[in-house]
Amino acid sequence: MTTINAKNLTLGEVHRLFGFQKQYASSFLSLLSLEEIAEHEQQDLIQIRDDFDDYISTDRVSEGLVKALTTFPLMRLAGFYRRPIKISLEQDIAEISIEDEDTIVKGRFDILAVNKIKPIRSDTYFWVLVIETKNSGINAFMGLSQLLTYAYQNLKYQDTIWGLTTNGMHYQFVYIQRSNTPTYQLMPLLNLMEPESSVLLLQVLKAICKL
Repeated sequence: MTTINAKNLTLGEVHRLFGFQKQYASSFLSLLSLEEIAEHEQQDLIQIRDDFDDYISTDRVSEGLVKALTTFPLMRLAGFYRRPIKISLEQDIAEISIEDEDTIVKGRFDILAVNKIKPIRSDTYFWVLVIETKNSGINAFMGLSQLLTYAYQNLKYQDTIWGLTTNGMHYQFVYIQRSNTPTYQLMPLLNLMEPESSVLLLQVLKAICKL
């Protein structure tokens, strides 16, 4: 039996092992109801952007700092720290057994938001959003293989999961769906440093939080 860490899987290997098919979406509007951002929220968003800019302008920002400077403040602003949502950090996923390959996949997700009033079995709650973070020098897209691997296990219990992979500047959302052939839609790439894109980023996070 071979054991593989999810962080070492390529996207092609994830497609082959789990049967994922990739799709593209040109807009969030077919999946989410986006609301206007209040003035105080826009000011908080600008502050998050400026804080991150101060760091990224001088050096590469580590994965931990990406979380501290951008991911956590954005999640707080979007409402993820309030009931019924609960956040989990750095937890191991259940082992995924690939019988045809005689392989076990292990891993540890960065951030998971669950809805505590939506139990889907006795020990599992509805996954609202799973997030994979990278340091600022790595393309955000590189976290996609891990993200899909972590989400795959919970597709046994729910039809859809939202995922996000980010390096602090760029935010790649994916909409993951269970079917005979699991699929994921790559949503438009968002940029914290661009004013209009950053507003859309917050709108998307707020909409996902309310699902």
